[in-house]
Amino acid sequence: MKPNILLITVDQMRADCLSSAGHPVVRTPNLDGLAESGVMFRNAYSATPSCVPARAAIMTGMSQQSHGRVGYEDRVPWQYEHMLAGELANAGYHTQCVGKMHVYPTRNLCRFHNVVLHDGYMHYNRDRKVQPTAGHFDECDDYLHWLRDQAGSHHDIMDMALDCNASTVTLPWHLPEWLHPTNWAVSQSIDFLRRRDPSKPFFLWTSFVRPHPPFDPPQAYLDMYIHQTLPDPPVGDWVSELAAEAGSASPVTGLKKLRADELQRARAGYYALITHLDYQIGRLINALNEYGELNNTVIVFTSDHGEMMGDHHYYRKALAYEGSAKVPFIISDRTGKLGFKAGSVVSEVIEMRDIMPTLLGAAGTAIPDCVDGQSVVPLCNDSEERSWRTYLHGEHAYGALSHHYITDGHWKYIWYSQTGTEQLFHLDEDPQELRNLVADAAHEAQLALGRSRLIHELRDREEGYVANGALMVGRTPKSCLTHLREQQAVHA
Repeated sequence: MKPNILLITVDQMRADCLSSAGHPVVRTPNLDGLAESGVMFRNAYSATPSCVPARAAIMTGMSQQSHGRVGYEDRVPWQYEHMLAGELANAGYHTQCVGKMHVYPTRNLCRFHNVVLHDGYMHYNRDRKVQPTAGHFDECDDYLHWLRDQAGSHHDIMDMALDCNASTVTLPWHLPEWLHPTNWAVSQSIDFLRRRDPSKPFFLWTSFVRPHPPFDPPQAYLDMYIHQTLPDPPVGDWVSELAAEAGSASPVTGLKKLRADELQRARAGYYALITHLDYQIGRLINALNEYGELNNTVIVFTSDHGEMMGDHHYYRKALAYEGSAKVPFIISDRTGKLGFKAGSVVSEVIEMRDIMPTLLGAAGTAIPDCVDGQSVVPLCNDSEERSWRTYLHGEHAYGALSHHYITDGHWKYIWYSQTGTEQLFHLDEDPQELRNLVADAAHEAQLALGRSRLIHELRDREEGYVANGALMVGRTPKSCLTHLREQQAVHA
């Protein structure tokens, strides 16, 4: 019998925010247990670290060059021929997504049999210039409908007046905990276990919005961290505070560098949301056991991207630094059929595009030719088929901070396309990216290698990033490549 598949994703969680990853403060007992029974990946990245392109990689198994989303842009239709849920549905799976999709149109099923949706605060759905009333948003969001049924029709996602993208302000959740969207996502996932087709294996994607802002943990979880002494965020010797502030201001409040007490509270709220998520994930795993499905389920846990959370005076995501681009990644084979060495750690560089071929492979289903990713299963056992990519190319169109990066998990090369600024970090010796080694003559060969790899990746790009074998500064970045827009226009 084919295994069930449970994909658990969170939004904007850093790779280092796990007890099992060595974090000195954050408590994640259930995820630690998942790692002990499974495999943890130390070098998992999001090639284009923001919500839309990361989810395109998850759903299509494609690199950013192939799926065409090389920055963040809403309202670009999703019409890919092969998507994860559709391939599993064709293989006989009952498929369900609960929580965040962040696709367009908002209610696009992306080949799932059903979606119970909560995307969080979506600016284009709440734009009163386009939608004079909240009606369009109300039609889209299942959690908001449910919340109003349970707690009163006057409730809204913005009741606490917390910015959905500022990463700065923390307030405790103002309603009973069971009404929190994190609890709701697990409750809806458990309800799917009750009403699924028992004659089929299932694919359940439980997709949480948190710890993405707003930072609104239940009070009990905030109390775990609010009075703790938290380690200071790293600040590299290369950092320009003015440049960092310009790149991290809240789009709503305009706030820039936080006071020490504001940063302390923001980090406490962020860590509290992660522990809250961990406890609720434990609740979901317990429900799997109660339904007798735990030992026939392959579980993957990851995040779509990270959160800078004050590192180098930056906040949010989209940058190439470890806090933003590196993500937690755990896979647990409860079936015992994949030959995993429980509790092992893998150091190869993996990426969001590897999720689709991993899950299709675990299901014994053919992987479409358009998929660029690879199954991570051979990395989790003693398979002789352990060949893997040498490095990863990542990027993000991000205005003046538009950039590309190359990493093999040991070194990272970053090129800012609008200024030509280069950075080189030796991650083995400097995992917090404190020292830029570009000017260090001892590392000229490593710098040249990173640059040549990037030139190879960008040699045919339509933006003109490479000419005469050299990187070209100041070319206009695009958030979506032309082939994506042409493909979607054909389907429109």
